Amino acid sequence: MLKKPGVWIAIGIVIFLAVLVSGTIGQGKVRVEACVAFRGRTECRTAAGPTEEQALRTAVENACGMLASGMTDSMACGSTPPQSVRRLD
Repeated sequence: MLKKPGVWIAIGIVIFLAVLVSGTIGQGKVRVEACVAFRGRTECRTAAGPTEEQALRTAVENACGMLASGMTDSMACGSTPPQSVRRLD
């Protein structure tokens, strides 16, 4: 039964890729745009996620990535409520 390990490796790779693709497709059910104001600048970013809360968190993190420099700024920006939020679906 284990005489052809290459076949079992190929089957394992196919199963792994199928799980990976199905998990990725299910991630983007909700899309939001969040605008964050931090230190006199405003940045808007769009993100998708399985829930509105997760999509919003990702959009805020992406906006803060453009606005903040360093860990302290990133944490401060991330805890700032978004200036505006718009659901895109």
